[in-house]
Amino acid sequence: MSCEEFKLMDATDIPIGKLISIISKGQTIFINRKLNALGINSTQLFLLYEISKQSDINQEKIASRCNFNKGAVARSIKKLEDNELVLREIDSDNRRQNKVSITPKGKEILDRSTSILNDWEEEIFESDIISRNDFQIILKDLAVRIMEINEREAKDVKKEE
Repeated sequence: MSCEEFKLMDATDIPIGKLISIISKGQTIFINRKLNALGINSTQLFLLYEISKQSDINQEKIASRCNFNKGAVARSIKKLEDNELVLREIDSDNRRQNKVSITPKGKEILDRSTSILNDWEEEIFESDIISRNDFQIILKDLAVRIMEINEREAKDVKKEE
């Protein structure tokens, strides 16, 4: 479906999940095009962001925070490590875990990537449909609610088993 056809649709006839998916996929396509020059992709950017927020974070916590599977996180971190953007060390408290931290080069790439992401977001919110801050607050509240529902459902499934 073209953008022009989509514009003609009644927003209330489109499931919220579909709208969120379109936004997410659109962001991924745009960001990956821009990040290609920096040698990373959107997944790696989000991992760098999480790693930068907590030094010596383990891969399991990164996977949980990003809602990615552990294998995808391990592969992406390996690429980041190969590009000297992160350091991965065995956790002395739990030898089955790796602690990951961002390098100065990784911080530089993160800063440049964040600038690209901010430019994209500024362009989206030029139309004054809703303020960027209000939209972020609404999305965070929805994300929290979704996480609560999923956690509750997971507990219910375990009880039934």
